[in-house]
Amino acid sequence: MNRAAVIVTIVLGLSAAAATAQQSPGPTERRERPRQRDRGPQPGAGAEGQRPPRLPIITALDADGDGVLSAEEIAKSAESLKKLDKDGDGKLSAEEFLPARPGGFGGPGGPRTGGPAGREPGARRTPGGPPDGPAGPPDDRAGAGEAAFESSPLPKDDAEKKILAVLDDMDKNARRGMMSVPRDDGRYLRLLAESLNPKNVVEIGTSHGYSAVWLCLALRTTGGKLTTFEIDAQRAALARANFKRAGVESLVTLVEGDAHEEVSKLKDPIDLLFLDADKEGYLDYLEKLLPLVRPGGLIVAHNMNARQADPRYVKAITTNPQLETLFVNLGSSDIGVTLKKR
Repeated sequence: MNRAAVIVTIVLGLSAAAATAQQSPGPTERRERPRQRDRGPQPGAGAEGQRPPRLPIITALDADGDGVLSAEEIAKSAESLKKLDKDGDGKLSAEEFLPARPGGFGGPGGPRTGGPAGREPGARRTPGGPPDGPAGPPDDRAGAGEAAFESSPLPKDDAEKKILAVLDDMDKNARRGMMSVPRDDGRYLRLLAESLNPKNVVEIGTSHGYSAVWLCLALRTTGGKLTTFEIDAQRAALARANFKRAGVESLVTLVEGDAHEEVSKLKDPIDLLFLDADKEGYLDYLEKLLPLVRPGGLIVAHNMNARQADPRYVKAITTNPQLETLFVNLGSSDIGVTLKKR
C-alpha cells in the first residue's frame, strides 16, 4: 500500500471514530437543539443532514478549504504533513500539529492560536452570550429567545436576489475542483468592500469567479470596478460565464495570464487588494502592489494559517510600521486583513 493510501486510511478511520463518539448518547438526555436556518444539503452530510465532525487532520490536508480531499490533495498529503514536522525528527507531535488547525501561527506579531481570550480552543460559548464570552458546558443549547449568532444574506432588491441565487448555485453545484473561498469568506469580502466604498478593487486568483461575484455585490452600489487575474484559461472562461449570468460582467475586467507579470501594468490607486493565488507568491504581489494601495486601503490575504501561509509574507505585513494587520478566523479558513495606514 503506498503512502497516500495509508494516510487516507488513517484519516477515514479517525473520522469514523470521531463521528461514532460524537453520536453516542450521553448519560442524560440532551435538550433538543433549536431549529436553525435551512442551508440545504451540505457536502458530506449524513442521512439526517448532519455534517460529520471536521478533524484537524482534514483541515491540515484540505488545501482549498472546501471540506473535501481531492485526488491532488491526497497525492500531496505526505508532503503536507511533512511540512508540519518543524524539528525534522520524522514524527508529528501534538505541538507541531495543532497550529495547523484554524487559529493561526501564534508567536509575536502572528495570528492568535486557539479560541478567544479566556476560552480554550474548541470550547463552546455560553448560550446567549457574546461569541468571545466564557465557555459553557458542552451540552448547553441556546433556549427560546436567545441569540443563535447565525445569519443568512437577505436581498435588498431584485438585482441582489439574482446575484445571491447565482452565488448559491456556484456554492452548491460548481465548487468541486475550484480554488474558491468558503461562503462566509465571500460574505466577509462583500462586507469589507461595501464599507470601504472602493472605486478600484484588484483580485489575484479568480478561479471560477465566486469571490469576485461577492465583491461585485458591493461594487454595484459603490460605482467601483474589479480587476481580477487568472492564469488558467478554463477557469477564466467559467468565471466570465458566471459574471454574465450574475449580471455583473460590466463591473469586471478579467486579465488572463501570470499575475506576477501582468500586475506591473496596473497604474491606478487600489482601494482593496484581495490575494488568493499561489501562497509563495504573496510577498511578490505585496511588493509590487503596495505602492498602489492608497492610504486607508486594505490588503486581504486568504489562507493565512501555519500550513499554507508564506512566513516571509507574514513577516512583511506584521513588521512594517506603515501597516496594521489583523488575522481573522471564520471557522473553515483564516484571513489576514492589512490596513495601509494613513
